[in-house]
Amino acid sequence: MLRDITLGQYYQTDSIIHRLDPRVKLVTTVCYIISLFVVDNIVGYILAGLFLALVIKLSKVPVKFMVRGMKSILFLLIIALIFNLFLTPGEVVVSFWKLQITKEGIRQAVFMAVRLVFLLMGSSVMTLTTTPNQLTDGMEKLLGPLRVLKVPVHEIAMMMSIALRFIPILLEETDKIMKAQMARGADFESGNLIKKAKSLVPLLVPLFISAFRRANDLAMAMESRCYRGGEHRTKMKPLIYKMRDRLAYGAVLCYLVLCVVCGKILW
Repeated sequence: MLRDITLGQYYQTDSIIHRLDPRVKLVTTVCYIISLFVVDNIVGYILAGLFLALVIKLSKVPVKFMVRGMKSILFLLIIALIFNLFLTPGEVVVSFWKLQITKEGIRQAVFMAVRLVFLLMGSSVMTLTTTPNQLTDGMEKLLGPLRVLKVPVHEIAMMMSIALRFIPILLEETDKIMKAQMARGADFESGNLIKKAKSLVPLLVPLFISAFRRANDLAMAMESRCYRGGEHRTKMKPLIYKMRDRLAYGAVLCYLVLCVVCGKILW
């Protein structure tokens, strides 16, 4: 189950998406997420699906690898479906006891499920095709104008990058601890909800200790290398927009225009 979480991992391969400027991928991801919450009809979601499929194809990330990450939100997906299915008022289709399934509820539940799947896959494409160092540089460049307001841009970007980098590390550590506890007779599967929650205590305590130890080691390593934040720091690989980056911005703009035109006018 833990190995199914792909968010925060980097998939190394050679593709046009991997070679794009990290700023382009960050802006594209934000625009794509916004478009998912703006469109509210079948045409819009079809366009969003086609755009996502094209990006995944160009990224050369295996589809199985992307689909595997969906298992991590399966529970959240089911909860969202149930709430939208039974709590949305409208024209009643099926009624039993005090529960009613409406036509609007079915539509809302389907759209919510598609939206969550597209949102996670779109975010995963960015992390799978961008290294943490590139993400840090991209976020720092994009948030650069906030320095005028005395916002610690470099520190914010560094914290977000470290958080993303620690996701796969902590998942691997959790898997190791879980296997060690199971070898000692721990049972994480059987029993009711309360018993399962209690069985997680032997897992969470060493995980938190390991996380704090890794954070302390990282802090000591940064201090020993005289790390002092982003002031007057130079870049080994400065970010420079190339022709493919400008074309990518144009493709994103065309996608947004199509979403507005096809979603609002043609529909």
